[in-house]
Amino acid sequence: MGSFKVQMEALLAGSDVAPSQWLEYYKEMQPQVLKNDHVDDHAVLPDLIRNSSPAHIIELSLRYESTTSSLTSTGALSCLSGAKTGRSPKDKRVVDSPESNQNVWWGPVNIKLSHQSFMINRERAIDYLRTRERLFVVDAFAGHDTEYRIKIRIICSRAYHALFMLNMLIPATGSDLDDFVPDFVIYNAGSFPANRYVDGMTSSASIDLNLERGEAVILGTQYAGEMKKLVLTLMMYLMPLRGQLCLHSSANEDPRTGNTTLFFGLSGTGKTTLSSDPARLLIGDDEHVWTDKGLFNVEGGCYAKCASLSEEKEPEIFHAVRFGAVVENIVMHAHTRVVDYEDLSITENTRCAYPLHFIPNAKAHAVGGHPTNVILLTCDATGVLPLVSKLTREQVIYHFASGFTSKMAGTEIGVTEPIVVFSSCYGEPFLVWHPLKYAEMLADKLRDHNANAWLLNTGWLGTSGKRCPLKYTRAIIDSVHSGELAAAEYARDDVFGLPFPTSCAGVPSEILTSSNNWDNQEAFQTARAKLAAAFVSNFDKKGFAAKVGKDVLAQAPRVPEGYAFRSPVLK
Repeated sequence: MGSFKVQMEALLAGSDVAPSQWLEYYKEMQPQVLKNDHVDDHAVLPDLIRNSSPAHIIELSLRYESTTSSLTSTGALSCLSGAKTGRSPKDKRVVDSPESNQNVWWGPVNIKLSHQSFMINRERAIDYLRTRERLFVVDAFAGHDTEYRIKIRIICSRAYHALFMLNMLIPATGSDLDDFVPDFVIYNAGSFPANRYVDGMTSSASIDLNLERGEAVILGTQYAGEMKKLVLTLMMYLMPLRGQLCLHSSANEDPRTGNTTLFFGLSGTGKTTLSSDPARLLIGDDEHVWTDKGLFNVEGGCYAKCASLSEEKEPEIFHAVRFGAVVENIVMHAHTRVVDYEDLSITENTRCAYPLHFIPNAKAHAVGGHPTNVILLTCDATGVLPLVSKLTREQVIYHFASGFTSKMAGTEIGVTEPIVVFSSCYGEPFLVWHPLKYAEMLADKLRDHNANAWLLNTGWLGTSGKRCPLKYTRAIIDSVHSGELAAAEYARDDVFGLPFPTSCAGVPSEILTSSNNWDNQEAFQTARAKLAAAFVSNFDKKGFAAKVGKDVLAQAPRVPEGYAFRSPVLK
């Protein structure tokens, strides 16, 4: 009943049955499944390669994708993703269906798509996939907690996409694989463009999510990160429906005490780097759910930035670039095949995807207890926020809903220099519900479990043109974990109202006060006032100011008279 072969033959031959209906459908229709009105029983179907080994997939990639695939000196599979080397958030669409219409935060993050347009794109993707000589199928789970995990199927034509998702999810094995019927299917036809004349399309790329059918379609982009973020978006929708909080975050655990820490942040703020700590166990680097029982990692792997990667600064990630891993859009020496991590001529968004067990101190069963510390990571490219601030519950709500950071070069198409942005919940592109729903759920979790909360700035030191050295950021986190920072003396920023420590072990005391990092104090006051005005403008523009309580609204920065927010783009 519902066997893999029957499912795939029917799908690729033309069946439009949604995954949520497969069990019932195949129970009734299996004997006639290739004879019904929706199926072309004369179809010639591709070879199907399902949950194959990394060695086999790499071999096929090198054999059939030789112009875009090669091996590095350490054995990692190096692949090119084509014209798209980052996510395309403006091309993401969500199907407007009666069942989810009232739940979705519609607007520039979740752009409406009609059911008709989705089905046209779905058929276009499947028509392309069925013309390939071979297809790769990955059947895997999203979520290490069996109570909440979701069954995911990826159907793709590029070997590197299959290896990528085998690394990023938790592959089904044994009886789980034998009985696998997916809750959600991604049709990745990224090598084939979308039809721009289909209603709702604005370019040759389209990433379409249908929550009711449990399906997603990718057209016109081969960037593998789109698949992983589709899974995160799905979890961002499903988990709150079950009363659980999905978060764009990394997490690690003290092996002695079991205390866990959550790190929130957009790409480029340090989630992956800072959670890879040799003194702690890694739970995960990007996607977690905070349940009534504690934390679990959504993924089975990590997706780390490779720009300027070095053994000295990030040894765990550096040594994870080996056989079984996938590196994207990197440059390497023509003969030695040694990767040049400083060469960003293809993109600044060079990446490596590797399974969690490539990190020596990663937890095999990636779950943990309720967090003791919650760290909001921001990369302030204006250089005005303190390096670290201890937050009250109300400040957490304000700053989590605001989600201030600087969008780093390369993480999206067209981003070539840092841009000041406000990404709600430090993951706005992946939210489905209104941001305040997630913020209120987080506030409840913090209250219920008495977790400490911090705002950690991994951005620029004043006008130096340099980011805060990683060794200082790690020293701050070590002080958070030891409890020393909570007991330190604090001063308060008079515009943002943020309490910051005046000393921290391993960090020069003078740089903890952000004004000390500026030679021109007048320029500092101006830059700080402009950023404060940007905070207030964002909170008002998104409608948050009218929805939160007075205690939360009181955490807004005090904008000096005469300043107004004009543009988030740094000149």
